[in-house]
Amino acid sequence: MTESDNGNDNMDEMSFAELFESYDTNISKELNQGDMVEGEIISIGSKNVYVDTGTKSDGVAIKSELLDENGEFLSKVGDKIKLYVVSMSESEIILSNAISGAGKATMLYEAFQNRMPVEGKITEVIKGGFSIDILGKRAFCPVSQIDVKYVENQEDYLGQAHHFLITRYEENGRNIVVSRRELLNIEIKEKQEDFLKKVKQGDTVQGTITKLMPYGAFIELTPGVEGMAHISELSWSRIENPEEVVKPGDIVSVKLLKIETLKESGAVKISLSMKQTSSNPWDNMENSFNTGDQLTGKVVRLTSFGAFVELVPGVDGLVHISEMSHTKRVLRPEDVVQVGERVQVVVKSIEMDSKRISLSIKDALGDPWTGASAKYEINSIIEGTLEKREKFGLFINLEPGVTGLMPSSNIRSAENPSNFEKLKPGDLVRVMIQEVDEEKRRITFTSPEQKEGDNWKEFSGSKKSNSFGTMEDLFKEAMKKKK
Repeated sequence: MTESDNGNDNMDEMSFAELFESYDTNISKELNQGDMVEGEIISIGSKNVYVDTGTKSDGVAIKSELLDENGEFLSKVGDKIKLYVVSMSESEIILSNAISGAGKATMLYEAFQNRMPVEGKITEVIKGGFSIDILGKRAFCPVSQIDVKYVENQEDYLGQAHHFLITRYEENGRNIVVSRRELLNIEIKEKQEDFLKKVKQGDTVQGTITKLMPYGAFIELTPGVEGMAHISELSWSRIENPEEVVKPGDIVSVKLLKIETLKESGAVKISLSMKQTSSNPWDNMENSFNTGDQLTGKVVRLTSFGAFVELVPGVDGLVHISEMSHTKRVLRPEDVVQVGERVQVVVKSIEMDSKRISLSIKDALGDPWTGASAKYEINSIIEGTLEKREKFGLFINLEPGVTGLMPSSNIRSAENPSNFEKLKPGDLVRVMIQEVDEEKRRITFTSPEQKEGDNWKEFSGSKKSNSFGTMEDLFKEAMKKKK
């Protein structure tokens, strides 16, 4: 063997020794029960998952403990996973995502000391909280520590199994207090950080409606990450309650309006919008409606000066109180329309800059005075209804929106004025059209017996002729009797 060969052997031996020492250094880390291990999955079996613990012994975890909320195992070989040491032997290390049935009751104190999660089952609702069974030990969880959200009904949690942190361990385990809320907050923070790394303001994401309040809707974007859409951001339409648009459980698309971290608590506040995931309906208004169009809309809001009518979702127009009726004087909008009612309207004007539309209900219904001159001819006799009596005459209605006046002078000149003087509001009365002014909306009535000009003379002469004829007949009859 040459000198050079010996040198090479020495170098090989040194390299091997160094490699072995390096390997031994990496795996000489000691683990204890309760330690958390972040290791790489090296094998996945039908029942167990094997993990590189960084020691001479591999870790073994029960696969069923690592399933997600849908009962699926999503990890793969090479993924890193965080688990806890629940027991050890020379050949293997038993791992779990929490202290559970795989551990022992003696480990509860160590779990308390090392803040390891423990698995427990909610067995009873008691004053101020819940009774929790943890490895046969009875623990207490205050109601405020069972969840991160407000607990409306404690009974909903009965029978559920969850992971808890032991926050108090006294009297050798006779007094154990646990918290689930702390674990949830840790989990939420991790999910928030992961979610916020993937999104930014302005992005559109999907979420699930979790809770409705008068001022808006809470939407879960990912488990543990929730935002709120104000009621004004739920729909382009004007709504009074979120229930008009969504209900709990609905899956919706939302736009991330603002993501901010509160300085005092460190909590993340996320503002959302449902309506901004679709285009603003006002963007297409110029091509949708024109002045003079007659449309059907829904009354969405009443004010002292009129009613707002929704033409399409997100586009309202105002019917001013003066545009509500041709037939009567409107003092209150609710005397004509009600919220939710569908009405016919005519578009009077559109102002794109100020996003205002003026509407008219009375124009859609038609003006009853249009064509009144042709409909109510002079000297024609018609029947109407007495509306009211004034010192200067009688107001008589011919149809909704068309009322005329019979002046006192025409009443006094009637053949039988008392026939008009004894009328009461609501009574039917026959009158003759004396004058029609369609532009000023005025109709004047007179008694059916009255005529003007030649017609009056003819009418008057006819009466005299009839009277004279009657007297002549009587005179002739008297002369016959004398003979």
